[in-house]
Amino acid sequence: MDLNLLKKNKLKNIRKDIQIVFQDPFSSLSPRMNVQEILNEGIDVHFPKYSLLEKKQILKDILKETGMDYERDHNKYPHEFSGGQRQRIAIARALILKPKILILDEPTSALDITIQNQILDLLQKLQEKHSLSYIFISHDMNVIRSVSDKILVLKTGKLIEYNDAEIVFNSPKDEYTKKLISSVV
Repeated sequence: MDLNLLKKNKLKNIRKDIQIVFQDPFSSLSPRMNVQEILNEGIDVHFPKYSLLEKKQILKDILKETGMDYERDHNKYPHEFSGGQRQRIAIARALILKPKILILDEPTSALDITIQNQILDLLQKLQEKHSLSYIFISHDMNVIRSVSDKILVLKTGKLIEYNDAEIVFNSPKDEYTKKLISSVV
């Protein structure tokens, strides 16, 4: 499907179904909006008929689900949170629309190892609960190994290797893939 050929209303639905979480949540969260405004932005576009009460309940639920607290956090701005908390807000912003696919672009690379593990655990729980498909982009082969069922290896934008995760890690075919894996073993 070529997204460039879709009409505006079809593209809007696809945007709801495919959401992204970026590497640096500080850059992807508007510093001029508080958490409630950030999360309501998608709801207002895709579900404009929701009442204020419905939106508040949705915000409470998604913040709780991502390890945040509505009463404490909804009026705060991104700069008032740690990197891990900002990443939780970015995840909540993506999940609030109930997407089918979540693209995770290096979502843990800017976090220390403890917070990285917490975010990876959260992502696994959310994936299971919501039957989400993830496209997880990372250069960290240890993270890739822990989250992937299938692996697609790219080099300069070209497909190098694609297979089940265990096959790629245990029997890589391409020299580039072998080098990537040997860097973490």
